[in-house]
Amino acid sequence: MSSNRYIGLMSGTSLDSIDAVLVEFEPKFQLLCTHNHPLPENLRQEILALTQPGDNEIERWAALDLSLADLFAEASLALLAKASVPTHKITAIGSHGQTLRHLPQLGTSLQAGDPNRLAEQTGIAVVADFRRRDLAAQGQGAPLVPAFHQALFHALNEDRVVINIGGMANLTWLPKDLTHTVIGFDTGPGNVLLDAWIQHQRQLKFDANGAWAASGQVQSRLLQQLLSHPYFQRQGPRSTGREVFHLQALLDELEAFSAPIRAEDVQATLTEFTALSIHQALQPLASQAYGVYLCGGGSHNTYLKQRLNFWLQQPIQTTAALGLDPDWVEACAFAWLAERRIQHLSGNLPSVTGAKGPRCLGGIYSA
Repeated sequence: MSSNRYIGLMSGTSLDSIDAVLVEFEPKFQLLCTHNHPLPENLRQEILALTQPGDNEIERWAALDLSLADLFAEASLALLAKASVPTHKITAIGSHGQTLRHLPQLGTSLQAGDPNRLAEQTGIAVVADFRRRDLAAQGQGAPLVPAFHQALFHALNEDRVVINIGGMANLTWLPKDLTHTVIGFDTGPGNVLLDAWIQHQRQLKFDANGAWAASGQVQSRLLQQLLSHPYFQRQGPRSTGREVFHLQALLDELEAFSAPIRAEDVQATLTEFTALSIHQALQPLASQAYGVYLCGGGSHNTYLKQRLNFWLQQPIQTTAALGLDPDWVEACAFAWLAERRIQHLSGNLPSVTGAKGPRCLGGIYSA
């Protein structure tokens, strides 16, 4: 494995597409090529169905496991074709897989996208199943990207917070003082409820620039009801997912109101929910000026950024200001985790996940 090029694959809780990146780490980190691979609607619907209990789950999971592996292989090979790089020049693919259930209370997390099949289809070694070793060490198994944030974005001249707004939102607090602890955790829903509600009401995949939310009015009673969820009373380390925050749970919340709430007001309130839950998570950490850097799909939501700016009272930038396009941070993180695994280096931060100690994450599936 003399090459130092890796592929990173990320299919997150937003279920919009597969992000594929080609990176190298020596002599320094460099993003060489990117590719966004579409996720067919039938697979998207099956993923959504399997995030909740249902009939014949094992056989349905098995079929999805293979179909997603084939799609991940397509994405990887399309990326390499775009970059004009042959497969033998790649050390490994870091494949996160598609999370179906994240169950830290049971000590497990289930991702689909068989790494054996992915290795067979591409002829490239695969590193996958990153979360369960941290879980086995009594950690949350998430979030895992803060270790990458620390490696790439730490600075000695300012405290920084990197906020990843995907389906779920998570933050990484990077103190400039190296004697202080890096902190990271899932703050709660990011785009997951925003996307689910606009799909339910308007059959759109997402609220472009937050325009629909901006047309509504925040409903304070609904907002307080959402913020009263037990998840927000928990101290870090903590992690969550679609199995906790999903459309049916939102519909159940709305049933508690005697009069219906306008759909755009629900969207405005959900946007406020994401922004305010991030703010409340940051309050105990930040006592002075710090740099705020967004990544993930939510970094493009203009209205959400306005609400974050209102609550945080800090200038907000994206990770592009630090040299990495916000759309590709997570995929790069899993390429980095694959490289760490190949080098027999730890990939978790115990201060973030709560694991008993540093652990080498993921299994290697040879080509």
